[in-house]
Amino acid sequence: MATVTRATRTRVARGGIDLGGTKIEAIVVDSRNNVLGSARRPTPTTGAPADVAKQMIEAMREACKAAGIDPGSLKGVGVGSPGVVDNGSVSNARNLPGWEGKFALGGTLTKALRTQVFVGNDVQVATDAEFRLGAGKPYRSLLGVFWGTGVGGGLILTGKPWLGRGGAGEIGHMVVKIDGARCTCGRRGCMEAYAGRASMEARARRRVDKGAHTDLFHLMAERGRTRLTSAIWAHALERGDKLAEEIIDEAVQALGAGIASAVNLLDVEAVVIGGGLGVRFGEPYVKRIASAMQPHLFHDSRPPDVLIASLGDLGGAIGAALLAKATRS
Repeated sequence: MATVTRATRTRVARGGIDLGGTKIEAIVVDSRNNVLGSARRPTPTTGAPADVAKQMIEAMREACKAAGIDPGSLKGVGVGSPGVVDNGSVSNARNLPGWEGKFALGGTLTKALRTQVFVGNDVQVATDAEFRLGAGKPYRSLLGVFWGTGVGGGLILTGKPWLGRGGAGEIGHMVVKIDGARCTCGRRGCMEAYAGRASMEARARRRVDKGAHTDLFHLMAERGRTRLTSAIWAHALERGDKLAEEIIDEAVQALGAGIASAVNLLDVEAVVIGGGLGVRFGEPYVKRIASAMQPHLFHDSRPPDVLIASLGDLGGAIGAALLAKATRS
């Protein structure tokens, strides 16, 4: 058996960065997608795209340090970013601070890390990872639904990613209630307005202002957080917090209606649920989402398989690293 030297490992190593609304996850992987090093930083809550990019650069440098690799020696770095991605630039990433216009994310990171950086939509690259390496491997058609700060979707049709004209997969902005709650996108009734973590937090704050009781914000303060993370929602549910239960129930019903509508259109074989909230809540909530889908499915006798994302928290970063490999091949 050939020995894999550090020099050999360095030549085939790739980086992956998952840019989320709450955290930035950076990893270094080898040719078999084994993680050699990783780092995590909180996503800035204020500032501009350049401030987010700075934290991404530092996270990637830390991951490389953990792997014993210089960033400039990486074969490439892939990035999964929210928003609209066009030739390395990202626009309309509304769950990130000050990111309304277009920012040259790929070029900025390429210059700082001294290796080529490739940018794709965060949920699509995570869906690709589940299709190639995770829960989606047995299927030829797949809908990835990533439930976190927002709600994003990715599509695999006939074994290939489907990007449309660049904006496919925005399942979070499927309307689940006409003239419903205001969404972060500025429209009304979107699934994300009910199920996105940012919207759920905003609803919780409004309810508290009107006199509702909850432990959510006490838990947030105890843990030194500035946002209601997936862990805080999970702890509140464990305590039997009534307001948390009510808001999560609304989210599950919205997810069920929106996902079922997408399935009615595409008739995919499987749905994979991931994201910060999806992974944190796990299999019991995947089953609840599948049950919430059932009343809305046209072909209700043949529902798709509904599965938890098997790559966990690192799925988005692994998918980003795959993007670098695919782009260079």
